Amino acid sequence: MLSSAKGTVIVTGANGGLGSAIVKQLASDPNLSSYYNIYTVRDATKVSESTSDSTHEFVSLDLTDLENVREVAKVINARVSAGSIPPIRALILNAGFQDFGQQTWTSQGLDTTFAANYLGHWLLTLLLLESMDKANGRIVYLGSQSHDPHDPQNASGRAFVDPKYKTFISDADSFHAIAKGTWSPATEDAGFRGGYRRYGASKCFQVMMQHELQARLDADPALSKLCVAGVDPGAMATGMQRLAPWVIRVLLFQVVFPLILYLSPGKAPIRPTSQPAGEVLEAARGGEPPKDMYFVEKRPKDTSEESRDAAKRALVWKETVKLAGLEESETALTQWQ
Repeated sequence: MLSSAKGTVIVTGANGGLGSAIVKQLASDPNLSSYYNIYTVRDATKVSESTSDSTHEFVSLDLTDLENVREVAKVINARVSAGSIPPIRALILNAGFQDFGQQTWTSQGLDTTFAANYLGHWLLTLLLLESMDKANGRIVYLGSQSHDPHDPQNASGRAFVDPKYKTFISDADSFHAIAKGTWSPATEDAGFRGGYRRYGASKCFQVMMQHELQARLDADPALSKLCVAGVDPGAMATGMQRLAPWVIRVLLFQVVFPLILYLSPGKAPIRPTSQPAGEVLEAARGGEPPKDMYFVEKRPKDTSEESRDAAKRALVWKETVKLAGLEESETALTQWQ
């Protein structure tokens, strides 16, 4: 199988609600059967042996632990270099975390939402660039309406009503406040809104990564054909709600919303995971490379004004390099600093 595989597809958070749907479609689509798949989960020992075969494998990856991210990337890079697995055709940054007010920190003192959604994925991507398929490789991440405080869809949640939450960063200190969890902390707002703001900030940084990384790749002759794109999956009933209050986790996402979805598919406030899973895979493999594009239900959409701010993007990149401790020898990107 590996000798004939067209490339490797990596999916983070492969055992979550959307991740499982992506895995299912990768396994069932004949057009994708010629790829070798690496599915990352927090603990691969909990994955049933029967779910592994010659077409894929499960790998343990803790995105909140930067040393673990480095260890996993090192192993994958070595395998691609040795020819035991083909170059990476698609890197799908699917894993996500939302604390719903139950704020936690990593062992390195970083806000878990920030580390899991943004920093771990940023570092993994930079480390794996050397193993990407240089002619056809694509990096696809999961966006969210929460990245834009001005998005009308955020109005009902009232998380961004206060003017001080209309933007996420102004300088390096404000970036590090988000990274360390001292911005909009649970001690000031222990409810859903505080957690949603922290989630939105992490997603805004991911969107900034899309724009900034694509620009840096385009300026790098060896990596200029690589593509970075974002897909907003919309609201879904997934494991993301596991830390939410009972009313949100059970009543809304397990009873009310699924019932509406069943009775009136076109009017439900949530989407079946199969739909965004298909959209993610389309961005990862189909048609003309969607360079620096962001999709909502298959349609291109402009990202937030703040995420497109070149000065802020450069600042976030610079501070992320410091925070991750990235060194020149660790990445194939020429303009990495």
